[in-house]
Amino acid sequence: MTQILHNEEDRTLPARTRWAILAVVLAADVLDLLDATITNIAAPTITRDLGGGAALVQWLGTSYALALGVLLVPGGRLGDKYGRRRMFLYGLAGFVAASLACGLATTPATLVLARLTQGACAALVIPQGFGILGATWPRDQIGKAFSLFGPVMGLSAVGGPILAGFLVDADLAGLGWRPMFLINLLIGGATLLAAYRLLPRDTGSAQVTLDGPGAALLCAALLGLLGGLIDGSAHGWTGRPLTLLLLGLALFAGFCHRQRTAAAPLIQPSLLRNRGFTAGLVLGLVAFAATAGLLYVISLYFQRGLGRSPADTALGLIPLSLGIVLASVACYRLIHAYGRRLVVAGLLIVLAGCGYLALLVADSGTSVSRWALVPPVLLIGVGMGTCFGTVYDVTIGDIAPEEAGSASGSLNAVQQVANAIGTATVTTVYFHSADGGETHAMTVSLTAVAVATALCLTLVRLLPRTAGGEQHH
Repeated sequence: MTQILHNEEDRTLPARTRWAILAVVLAADVLDLLDATITNIAAPTITRDLGGGAALVQWLGTSYALALGVLLVPGGRLGDKYGRRRMFLYGLAGFVAASLACGLATTPATLVLARLTQGACAALVIPQGFGILGATWPRDQIGKAFSLFGPVMGLSAVGGPILAGFLVDADLAGLGWRPMFLINLLIGGATLLAAYRLLPRDTGSAQVTLDGPGAALLCAALLGLLGGLIDGSAHGWTGRPLTLLLLGLALFAGFCHRQRTAAAPLIQPSLLRNRGFTAGLVLGLVAFAATAGLLYVISLYFQRGLGRSPADTALGLIPLSLGIVLASVACYRLIHAYGRRLVVAGLLIVLAGCGYLALLVADSGTSVSRWALVPPVLLIGVGMGTCFGTVYDVTIGDIAPEEAGSASGSLNAVQQVANAIGTATVTTVYFHSADGGETHAMTVSLTAVAVATALCLTLVRLLPRTAGGEQHH
C-alpha cells in the first residue's frame, strides 16, 4: 500500500488514503502533546516512587521540551534531506522505544535520559507532518486537513492530563504511574504500523544542509544552564552548579558565534535583523516560559498544598485548558482585525488571573475550595489562549514571504525551549520558597510569573501592528 510520490501529479491519491494519512499525522501530534503535558500531573507521584525530589520534578518536563525544542528545526531539515517518510518512521519507532524505557525506569537518571530521548525522537516526527500532507493532498483541499488540527489538539490538551491523572490513580496491575508511558506502546505502535503502510516514499534532497554543530552547542548550553539552575536550587549553590552555569554561558556564546558563521544557521540572520520578529521572539520566549512554569506549579500546589489526587488535579485544570482552546479559536477570527492589541489583551488577562489567584491563595491558603479556583484558573487559560493564539501571527507580520518557513520553524522551536526554561525556572522559585509553606511558595511563584508577564507588555509596541498575511499560515 505504500505509495511513491515523485511530482505534482502523484497527489491524486484516493480520498480514503488521504484521510488515513491525515489520521496518522494527527495521531503522532497527539502523542507529542500528551507526553509534553503528562508529567505536570504525575511528577509528585513519580518522585515518591523513584526519589529524586525537586530536581526530578523539574527535569521531567524540562528534559522533554528541551530536546524537542532544540532539535525541531534540524529534524525538519533532516526530513528534507533524507526523506520525510524515513524520518517520520525512525522518529516514531524511537519515540515508542523511549516510552517503554520511561515505563521501565527504576532511577531518576534513567527516566530523565528516556525523556530526553522521547523529545529528540518527537523532533524527528513532528516537522514531517505538514510536508507529508502537502505532498498527498491537492492544494484546493488541504485546508480541510489543516482545519482539523485545532480541534484535535484542543481536545488532546483537555483530555491528555485527565487521562494521565486517571491512569496514575487507577494503579493498573500495581504499576502506579508507569501505564501513562506504556500506553504509548499501543497508540504509537499502531500509528507506526499505519505509517509504514500508508506514508508516501520520498527521496529528499542531498543539497539540503543543516547545522548539526549549532544544534549540539545550543543543546549543551541549555543543559548546562538549566542543570546548574536545578542543581543549585535543589542542593545549594556550591561549586558544581556554578560551574555548570558558567559552562552553559560559554557554550551559548559559542552557539551565537556559530550562527553568524554557519552556512545554514538554525535561525536566518536576516530574521534577527527584523526588529518586529526579534521582539516577538523574545516576548514569546518569556511569556511561554512564565506560563509553562505556572502550569507546573499550579499542579504542584493542587497536589502538595491542597492534597488532591492526580485525577482530581487534572479535573481542576480543565477550566484552564478550556480557556486556552476557546480563546485561541475566537482569536483566529479576530487576529487580522485587531493585530497586536490581542497580545496586549491576553497578557493583561493573564495578569488579572494571576492576581485573582494570588489573592485567593493568600486569603484561604491550603483550604481554598475547588469551586473558588475555577474563575481564576479559567481566566489564566483565556489569557494564555488570547496571547499565544496571536503573538506569533503578529510576529511574522512584516517578514518577507520567502522567510516564512524559517520564521515559523524558529518560533515553534523557541516555544518548546521556552517550555523547558519556564518549567525549570518557575519550579525553582516554587521549591526555593517552599520552606515558608505551600501557600508562600505559590504566592511567590505567581508574583514571579506576573512580573515576567508585565515585562512582556513593554515589548508589544515593537511588534508589527497587524498579523501576517495568509501566505504565512
